[in-house]
Amino acid sequence: MQITIIGAGPAGYTAAFEAAKKGLKITLIDSSSDLDGSPLPGGVCLNRGCIPSKTLLHIAKVLSECEALKEHGISFNPPSIDLGSLRTWKNEVVTRLRTGLKSLIKKYSIEFIHGHARFVSEDQIEILRSGFSAETRIFSKAIIASGSLPSKIDSLPNSNTNILDSTSALELNSIPKRMLIIGGGYIGLELGTIYSALGSRITLVEMLDQILFGVDRDLVRYVSGSLKKKFDKIILGTRITSVHEVGNFFKVEITDAKGLSETLEFDAILTAVGRVPATKELGLEKACVETDAKGFIKVDSDYRTNIKNIFAIGDAIGQPMLMHKAAAEARTAVANILGKNPNKKSVIPYVVFTDPEIAWCGITEEKVKKENISAKICRFSWLASGRAMSMGRTDGLTKIIADTATEKILGAGITGVGAGELISEIVVAMNCGSTISDIASSIHPHPTLSETIMEAAELF
Repeated sequence: MQITIIGAGPAGYTAAFEAAKKGLKITLIDSSSDLDGSPLPGGVCLNRGCIPSKTLLHIAKVLSECEALKEHGISFNPPSIDLGSLRTWKNEVVTRLRTGLKSLIKKYSIEFIHGHARFVSEDQIEILRSGFSAETRIFSKAIIASGSLPSKIDSLPNSNTNILDSTSALELNSIPKRMLIIGGGYIGLELGTIYSALGSRITLVEMLDQILFGVDRDLVRYVSGSLKKKFDKIILGTRITSVHEVGNFFKVEITDAKGLSETLEFDAILTAVGRVPATKELGLEKACVETDAKGFIKVDSDYRTNIKNIFAIGDAIGQPMLMHKAAAEARTAVANILGKNPNKKSVIPYVVFTDPEIAWCGITEEKVKKENISAKICRFSWLASGRAMSMGRTDGLTKIIADTATEKILGAGITGVGAGELISEIVVAMNCGSTISDIASSIHPHPTLSETIMEAAELF
């Protein structure tokens, strides 16, 4: 069997490797290019998202921790930041991972084509690549893994290099003195954390009444408290009403829910208002593949589109837009193509890599209250954690939600240092059907932050 995969991001390359291991013939097509025109397999996550942002967030965390040590009697001279060297290190991390990815493509004998693919019928695609004439190919099965793009705000000037999005912001071409971030989701908060640590004065404007809307407020308040110390302003319930270029800066008018307006000045503006599917240029209409009003591809529980031989996975099919979710969908889609009928019931963890981090899985406390679910919510404050206290990081909370009658774990939330690592214990427990009593009776090493999970479980 032959599978054509469009997009070499986490969804696409995972599907390619999984299928190649099963002996299938794979064609992997991706149009992403570096500045010199060379191919960029790995998608947004590797090249312009997760990896470069977490590399820079590590730097921001170290700078923040050095500053915090003043409270414990240790001081350092103000840091000297070589932006060129920082860019080089970030790019080296990405390049090493990309090189490894290319090696795996070669190892599995995957045909990799650097070009743009678009459907011309339900079983044919046209491939356009530089220096070649258009080529039409017939496919047996196709997997669309085309990813997503940053959402744009049409009212902003589109020719000014100081109007940044989540891609251009990671280039670190300069560190503006005053930066406006539009959007209080995880992308805006993470990028704001980076630029703040590197010296920018950050103002964040969010249209809703909470940053990280949809995340439980008791988890968000720790991050909000930390960011209020790092950012100049966090302005909620407010929208951008006008932006004007004045010389080398921007005059931005903001208006709150009461209609009160204020004009602020910035050297750069970063838009972080979400992402849209990269599906417009795929010729989906030629293949009769259905999408929703926003351009996301409609799929069933097997990740099959309305056309039986075409599947879709990853960001192209909608939320949550997470690398690990995309990779899991890729494995499931390949198994379905092979008729393996895989287990699809897997808990998805979410992580926001601010400082402190926020991680959660399963249902939220907000959902419990809204739907009147019979559950007990067990909270353990890190103020009582010996490990957190010894680190000077008691700004954390561990919360487990369990069914009152069956003790089945329904969800969990953790905020604090390393929350993204800690949440995996709950994910495994939920996938294995463990109860909250199972966690409480499991011996955890002391002194560690993982003990907070056991302590929360014991409160049941």
